[in-house]
This record gives sequence, structure tokens and C-alpha cells, in this order.
Amino acid sequence: MARTYQDATGRWAGVGPYYAMFPVTFADYVVRRYTHPGEIVLDPFAGRGTAVFSAATLNRSAIGIEINPVGYVYAKTKLSPAKQEEVECRIDELGGHADQFKDEAAHMPHFFHRCYSHRVRRFLLAARSNLNWRRDRVDRTVMALLLVYLHGKSGEALSNQMRQTKSMSPQYAVRWWDEHDLDPPDIDPVAFIKSRLVWRYAKGIPEASNSRMYLGNSIAILGRLRQLIAKGKLSKANLLFTSPPYHAVTNYHYDQWIRLWLLGGPPNALSNGKGGGKFGSREGYRQLLENVFIRAARVLEDDATVYVRTDSRQFTYRTTLAILRDVFPDKHLTKVHRPMLKPSQTALFGKANTPSEKNGEVDLILMAQ
Repeated sequence: MARTYQDATGRWAGVGPYYAMFPVTFADYVVRRYTHPGEIVLDPFAGRGTAVFSAATLNRSAIGIEINPVGYVYAKTKLSPAKQEEVECRIDELGGHADQFKDEAAHMPHFFHRCYSHRVRRFLLAARSNLNWRRDRVDRTVMALLLVYLHGKSGEALSNQMRQTKSMSPQYAVRWWDEHDLDPPDIDPVAFIKSRLVWRYAKGIPEASNSRMYLGNSIAILGRLRQLIAKGKLSKANLLFTSPPYHAVTNYHYDQWIRLWLLGGPPNALSNGKGGGKFGSREGYRQLLENVFIRAARVLEDDATVYVRTDSRQFTYRTTLAILRDVFPDKHLTKVHRPMLKPSQTALFGKANTPSEKNGEVDLILMAQ
């Protein structure tokens, strides 16, 4: 049964504009098809947590790992959003702190002056300084909602006209706004964000089973999970369900730099070198997948299913396929080609498919024989 906006899970499932995300209906299908209620789903490249959220709201347990804090905030919030009244109260508090940031707002880089009005800049600086999104559920929920509306179509977001999913480069954005004579909307950020809560919370908050969402490097965290299993504090997973980053397609830091700034990052599109790059090195990409899948195998039941969605372009596809065959040699492999019905991140930001390569993605499914 497809998700709809008529219940809480449907209204929270789509929180977080993010590239390379699973369609919610697809995630639901895989979770239902390959697990039973009460079993555990693992996603070591969780993104905004679609697979994790699907499992948790379908009466499974889920373990998600994401290195990009933007995706982590979305995923963690969807699993356990704070109560509406607590969120509204915190937004009002941030509004009360905003005047403390008048001077800082006035001296921000030129991009921010062209992207946001002065009172929006003050409010965002207050949020950036005060929200403890790593540890506090209310603050994390507020931050997730701010990230959603941080930029997008004029009138539908806090920013001047911009894509919602991808942060544009500062130089390109300013030039485009100048050419089109566009100014940032002079809106009340407190009233704007609180108005967006009405629809989101109208059906309540989702009921999610016991799940874990981790921020960090999958290689290290999978090692920690193995230790928890050895101590009897965690059971092994029954389904590995993930889509690793595609080789040389998109840079998650560059594409999310404005949201990363709000989370405490630098006020520019320059990478901090801590991960989330374009995975341009072929050897580095191969080692990443190999290390993650080897460690993931150690926290799976022997009869667990492995479901991996990957790019159909030759290097990404062949590398992923070879590593999965090496790591899971005793499992039966099925391949399902998924042609793209509309432009994908690969078509938008990667090299165009050559005539010899199929368009779209490929699902690699490995099951116990």
C-alpha cells in the first residue's frame, strides 16, 4: 500500500530535499518483500534515511549510518520528531535571540545579503549559534525544518529564488539574481517557519519502532556495531538495504554547502575535506565500497538479504558488482535494471551516458541459496 499524506508517516516520510534518495514506495516494497516484522534493516549509506524510516514505520528495527550531517538531521528527526508545541516554543526563543546578531548579520559575505533579508539573516545566525542539533531532539527538529526551507522558490522558502535540493555556487547565484533583478523576500522567519508546522503536524508524528541513526564514517561505526553484537547488546541485521554514492557524480558538500553552513560549517562552498566529496578517485571509491561491505557483512545474519541500488554506468556498476560478489560469494545474485523515467542525479551532475551504457540504475539482490 502506497504512502499518502493522510497520516503522520506519509507527512514525515518526505522530510528533507536530498539527491539520490530512494522513492518512499520503493523502500516500503523492499522492506516488506525481504523482511518480517521485528527484523532489522541496515543502511550504511543512509542519506536522508528513507530506508531507515520505512523499516521503522513498518514495525521493523533499523540501523542507519550517514556521514553528511544534513542527511543525518533529516533522518534522525523523521524517526523521532519533537512535539509541535515544543518546536514552536523553541522557534519563538530563537526569534528572541535574533537581535543579538545584528552586527554579525550586517557583516556576512555578499552572497548572504543577496540571498536573505536582514531579519532572516539574524534569525539564521541565532539558530546556527543556539541549536544543539546533535543531542537535543527539539533543537534537531527545529533544525531539520529550517534546513528544508533554507532555500527554494521565492515565497516558499526563506531565501531569494533558488533550487531547493541543490545549493548553488555563491558567484552563480548572485549573478543570476542581479540579471533578473531579484531581491530576497522580506519575511518574518518566525511566522514563516511556524506556519509550515501546521500541515506537517496536522496528523501527528509517526510511530517508529526501536531504531538507531548514527552520524559518521560507516567503516568505524560498523566496527562499533560488531562490538555491540559480540556483547549481546544488539542483534544482527536481516536485510542490508542501501545505495552507495556513485563514482564521480555529485559532491555532497558542494551541493549542500548552505545547509552545512547553518549546521556550523564555513560560509562558502569549499569542501572541508572530511568526506562527502565527489568520490573521483577510482581506487579510493573501490576501497570505500570494499571496506564498508566487508564490515557490513560481519553484522548480518548468515541468511540475510543484500539489496543494493547502484548506477548503471560501467565503472560504478562493475566495481559494486565485483565487490558484492567477493564479499558475499555464497549468495545467489539477481540483477534488475531500473531505467530512469525522469532526469536523475547522474544525468544532471555526472558524465552523460555513452551509447554503450544503459540509462538508469541497477538493483543487485543477493540472497541465501
